[in-house]
Amino acid sequence: MLWVRDLNTYYGRAHILADLALEVRKGEVAVLLGRNGAGKSTTLKSIMGWARPRSGEIVFDGRRIDRLPTWRIARAGLGYVPEDRRIFTDLSVMENLDVGRQRGGWSADRVFALFPNLAEARDRPAARISGGEQQMLAIARCLMGNPSCILMDEPSEGLAPLIVDQMAAAVRALKLSGAAVLLSEQNWRFAAAVADRAYVIEKGRIRFAGTMAELAADGTLRARYLAV
Repeated sequence: MLWVRDLNTYYGRAHILADLALEVRKGEVAVLLGRNGAGKSTTLKSIMGWARPRSGEIVFDGRRIDRLPTWRIARAGLGYVPEDRRIFTDLSVMENLDVGRQRGGWSADRVFALFPNLAEARDRPAARISGGEQQMLAIARCLMGNPSCILMDEPSEGLAPLIVDQMAAAVRALKLSGAAVLLSEQNWRFAAAVADRAYVIEKGRIRFAGTMAELAADGTLRARYLAV
């Protein structure tokens, strides 16, 4: 569903992503693992058109998107949940969902079934819900746009273990619904609980590409690049 080939992205003169390649298939969860500054967020921003690649190809659902504006990439069916969430804190939970609403299979009732915590807080201002619930809301608002592929930047960062488990259950449910999911993560436990495919990135280059089971079995590689 999503293919990235030979991607090179720069910030000024700084070469951030070097010949990066990855893919995510329908009904699959792929994870991009690496330390801070490895290039994970830049990879997702490059796919969404927030950081414009200098060369390479990004193909989504059979169509090149690497020269499209971000709004057209989103319209094509790519959803993005940024690391800083970017929810509207002065709006209620329900109003945040309404902002993201598009015609399609996702409704407020469906996202409330996925995230019951939000159903209980539907009329509460987003500023008055917990950090974990704000992360759920960022994902729920993205889903209201009915994406077929969802990019999530560090979805488990700073969350309590119980909320991380709930987030993992939600990601697995998205996979079962047929969506493709690409996560950037540092949390090994979370990644191992949800991902089928794994990529390890270091200094903007992919150092490992394979199944999550293969990465879990390679302790030397994990110790070298992930310190786990």
